[in-house]
Amino acid sequence: MKTVILTLLGLGLAQPMGAETATPYDTLEAWGEALFFDTNLSANRTQACATCHSPDFAFTDPRETAAGRAVSLGDDGVSLGDRNAPTAAYARFSPPFQQGENSQWKGGQFHDGRAGGLADQAKGPPLNPIEMGMATAADVAARLAENPRYAATLTALTGADAVADPEEMFNVAADAIAAFEATPEFAPFSSKYDRFLRGEIKLSDQEELGRVLFFSQQFTNCNICHQLNAAPLALEETFSNYEYHNIGTPPNLAARALNGVAPGHIDHGLLDNPAITDPAQDGKFKVPTLRNVAVTGPYMHNGVFADLRTVVLFYNKYNSRRPARQINPETGSTWAAPEVPGTLSLTELEHGPPLDDARIDALVAFLETLTDARYEPLLTD
Repeated sequence: MKTVILTLLGLGLAQPMGAETATPYDTLEAWGEALFFDTNLSANRTQACATCHSPDFAFTDPRETAAGRAVSLGDDGVSLGDRNAPTAAYARFSPPFQQGENSQWKGGQFHDGRAGGLADQAKGPPLNPIEMGMATAADVAARLAENPRYAATLTALTGADAVADPEEMFNVAADAIAAFEATPEFAPFSSKYDRFLRGEIKLSDQEELGRVLFFSQQFTNCNICHQLNAAPLALEETFSNYEYHNIGTPPNLAARALNGVAPGHIDHGLLDNPAITDPAQDGKFKVPTLRNVAVTGPYMHNGVFADLRTVVLFYNKYNSRRPARQINPETGSTWAAPEVPGTLSLTELEHGPPLDDARIDALVAFLETLTDARYEPLLTD
């Protein structure tokens, strides 16, 4: 695939039939933005990237379905997924899928890293039968060719025969979407926490306690996985080391009762990545960014928990033997068993002492400070 680094205007290349009067987009990012919102690229012309990654809701899916917002509805109006749509915000900071220190896998896109980078990820949903539902890359290319401005842009990028190579059209469109997702629109670093780091504001006493606890090496296990930079006050912290862990998340049986996936099905996480065959990776999922976490529920890879405080309590259950801490407040019952029990990251999960309610609330308060300024009104909803 050609490396796309050209400015599109003024290239003087011939245009295909039907695009004689169309003006190419002036940057790859601008075209990617148009593609990101284009519902014409789905089988029934009803769904775009922005449908499941709405910029008004921190690039997650705000739509209510029969399964709530745990999983997303497909372009066919019927299909429901089995995993929660992760935020596309700050996704560009996830490194390429790779094996790092101690043979630990890290990076990639999707919950299981099966897409190496943003462009590879952008190719997935259009061809997924329960998402955008297009049958082949050639079908997506045909939809691209319907738009004269898209055709003119493709010509400017790839030459006069652009529409004759559907695979190239599909690849370049994915590059454009990736370029848009790499803009500051997706990663403004504008949260209260960022403003605190810049000395513009102070955190409340509760938020400051939560911050100290979060970065503590003694009292919590948060920053073991949710810290990329070594310094606790580093600017542009993405709050993920992008590694893969099994934290014992239970299956979302409520979603599976509706999406057609058998209740006994096991989501193997990283082991479902075609590049992985090691059974020790079973049930592991990529550590997500905590940017905007307070407004991007429901939580976990399958949306099984509705509330952020529930997530903190779920982690705390590994450190507390109090009977009350073994109860899921959303169900009133004991925490359900892990979907994959044999590969739990117990070293990380059991690090630190149990937390009382005040410290749990402080951690939630700190996590709320990671909300981008444009989404702070959502905190009150």
